[in-house]
Amino acid sequence: MDKVLFIGYDGCSTCKKAKKWLRDNSVEFEDRAIKENAPTISELNEWIPKSKLDIKKWFNTSGQKYRELALKDKLPSMSDDEMIEVLSSDGMLVKRPVLIYGEKVLLGFKQADWEALL
Repeated sequence: MDKVLFIGYDGCSTCKKAKKWLRDNSVEFEDRAIKENAPTISELNEWIPKSKLDIKKWFNTSGQKYRELALKDKLPSMSDDEMIEVLSSDGMLVKRPVLIYGEKVLLGFKQADWEALL
C-alpha cells in the first residue's frame, strides 16, 4: 500500500476534521505542516495535474495572505508557472488539506471522496 501524505495546518478546522477522519478509519499517514513545509514547485508541478483541478482551485482564497497579495485581481493575468511559483512561496496560500495517495491527489476535505480513495 502506498504511503498517505497529509498536508495541513493545525489551526485549520477542516484539517482537524480530516485528520480525525483518517485516525478514526485507521489510515496511517505522514503528517506534514504546510506553513513550515510549503509544497515545492516540483511537487506542485506533479500534484496539480494529478488532482485534475485547475491551478486556481489550489489557492486558499479565504486566507489573509491571498487578500494581502491581491491575488484575486492578479491571477487572471498570471501564467501557470507564475501561479505555481506564488503557491510555492507560502504554504498558507495553498488550499488545504492536501491528501496524496499514489497517483491521486485530493484538495480540501470531502469525506465521500476520501472514503472512495482510501
